[in-house]
Order: sequence, then C-alpha cells, then structure tokens
Amino acid sequence: MPVWDDLVGQERIQAQLAAAARDADALVTATTAGTAPPETSKMTHAWLFTGPPGSGRTTAARAFAAALQCTSPDRALGGEPGCGFCDGCHTTMVGTHADVSTVVAVGSQILVADMRDTVRKSYTSPATGRWQIILVEDAERLNEKSANAVLKAVEEPAPRTVWLLCSPSVEDVLPTIRSRCRHLNLNTPSIAAVADMLVRRDGIEPTVALTAARVTQGHVDRARRLATDEAARERRATVLKLPLRVDDIGACLKAAQELVDAAAEDAKQVADEVDTKETEELRAALGAGAGAGSRMPRGTAGVMKELEDRQKRRRTRTQRDTLEVALTDLTGFYRDVLALQLGSSVAIANEEIRHDLDRIARASGPERTLRRIEAIIACRDSLDRNVAPLLAVEAMTMALRAG
Repeated sequence: MPVWDDLVGQERIQAQLAAAARDADALVTATTAGTAPPETSKMTHAWLFTGPPGSGRTTAARAFAAALQCTSPDRALGGEPGCGFCDGCHTTMVGTHADVSTVVAVGSQILVADMRDTVRKSYTSPATGRWQIILVEDAERLNEKSANAVLKAVEEPAPRTVWLLCSPSVEDVLPTIRSRCRHLNLNTPSIAAVADMLVRRDGIEPTVALTAARVTQGHVDRARRLATDEAARERRATVLKLPLRVDDIGACLKAAQELVDAAAEDAKQVADEVDTKETEELRAALGAGAGAGSRMPRGTAGVMKELEDRQKRRRTRTQRDTLEVALTDLTGFYRDVLALQLGSSVAIANEEIRHDLDRIARASGPERTLRRIEAIIACRDSLDRNVAPLLAVEAMTMALRAG
C-alpha cells in the first residue's frame, strides 16, 4: 500500500510532499548529469514538520523519506512516488535503508555526541538510494551544541542530502535552523478519521476504534495502542481513578508512589526487551565470546560504557514518557469536569466514566478545576526540569486534593 496510508487526516500536507517528491526526480537527474537544476522546484534540502502530539509529524516525515527513495518502475511511466512495495519504500518505512538515518532522543536531550556521526554522514553521497536523508524525530530536544552542529550541516548541505526535522512547534527549534527549512504544520486529525484508520489498518471493531479515538482526542499513536493493548487500557483506567482517591495526605502519597512505580515498571519492560539484545549485538561486533561472563577485547570498555550510559538515559526517558501519558489522561479528565461545570457544548472525551466526572463536577467549582489543571501542568514542567519524578508527582497529587 502507498507510504501515505498511515498519515491520517493530512490531505493538504500529503499533496505538498508528493509534489516535492515528484520534483526531486528532476533534481537527482540534474545533479547526476552535472547540469543546472530546474529554476522552480517544490523540493528543498531541509524540512521542518510541526504539529501537536499525535498529529503524525514523524509519520509524515518518514513517508516523505520513503517517497524520495522510491524505486518503483512505475515512476518512469509517470507513476506517483511512494508506492510502498519497492525496496526503497519498504526499507525506509521499516528503518533499515542504508541512506536514511533516524535520530531519536535517548534521554531528555539529543547530545552532540549523538549527532556527530550523523552530521558527518550527511556530507556523504548516497550509498544505494537516491538521497542521503537525516530524520530527526525530536528536534526540540537538540541542546545548544547539537543544534549548532545541525545548523552548520543545514547551512552547507551536500547536493543529495535532505534534513527532515520534527518538533511540536517552530518555537522549539533554533530560529537560525527553522529559517533554513520549509515548514509544514500538521493539525490533530479528526476523531472520525482516526477511528476509520484503526478499523481499516488494524482491523479494530468500529465501536472500540471510535472509543479509543475519542478518549485520546485524535492522538493517532495513543489511540492505536489503547485499541490494541489491554494492559494500556488497564493503566489508563487506573490513572482516571486517581482524582477519586486523593481524599487525604496518605492517599495522595500512595497514589503518587503507585503512578511512579507503574512508570518505572514500563521503563524496566523496555529495558528487558531492548537492552539485552543491544548489548549482546555490540559484544559480538566487538569480538567478545558468547555469554555475559566472557572477557571483552582490550580497548572496548569505553564503547560498552557509552552504550550503558545511553541505555540508562533511555530508561529515564521511558519512565517520564509514561508519566507524560498519565498526566495527559488526568488533564483530559479535568477538562471534561470543567466542560460539565460550565455547561459547555464541547464533547466529553471520557464518556464511559460520566458518573465519576459528574461526581467531581458537583463537589467543586470551575476555579478549583482550573487550579487542578494548573497543578498537572506544573508537574509536567517539573519533570522537564529533571525534578525527581516521585517528588513532582507527590506535589501534584497534594494539589489535586487541596485544589
């Protein structure tokens, strides 16, 4: 199926990217032949994809990368780039294309050490594909040094290199970087569009798909996870019971501990699934014998330590990402409460727990609900500043009680 099929509710963006991918052919031909490129082209060397969480900005960037690498024979006959079945499309979409490098924040920041090899690669010609493509999924997490490294590469790009940067908003990216990028802003897809995608692509039962799309307010990835993962639904249900449990200080502290423990368990599961395999693969690449107790070759301790540091940063980020999901669910709960208190015509996202929403709405007023939402936002800000998760969540649960 075409590479654009996972891009939900973004027809305008898809049309722009498809047109740029078509024009990219002429640039490749001109570069290869050493002739002047076309005077007008919708293709450029750097793109900035922005949009709220769940809008599909990374999905759009990867689909565009696949379209640029598309090698379908139909293209020579005027076919659209991004067929989805050729080797170029397939390897790009699954993340194994030799000329598509993906940068994802392992911890709270993308360090310059994480970007050094990628920036160096951006100056090389494609090995097998049509373009050398660098996809940075979390451009907002570039720190000062890594952002400056990207800026230099974007300012002086190689002829066949394309940078695809993804960020929640343009303000999250250095002005000097975003001024050199073509900006595409994605909107949150409609609930109906997300539900249709879940039914069509994942075979989800329509009522389950619609519920998942509604409670996540159109967040594509979270909707898919809720629709397909029973454990995710159970964790969410537990989080939404928290506002009913914070009656006294002891209950607040207990709820905070349980929330942080659940996030830590999620991080441990990711580590169990990924870290062992990653470590064994690196040991084998460095020439170590089979088994965890085998001796490592001399001079490889630094490489192994670097991997351990990266894994530790990933565990920390996974824990905080899990907490972020919980905070989003709590915000949605109180948003529904506020809508009920104000008699708003806004649709209730958590309709399945309407009784609990009514109970909280009757027990307080809009001002108190707003203060509770502010407490959740303050918790999120504290986590962004690397405050200890338990301390930040305890402060929040106490504020939810006090109002």
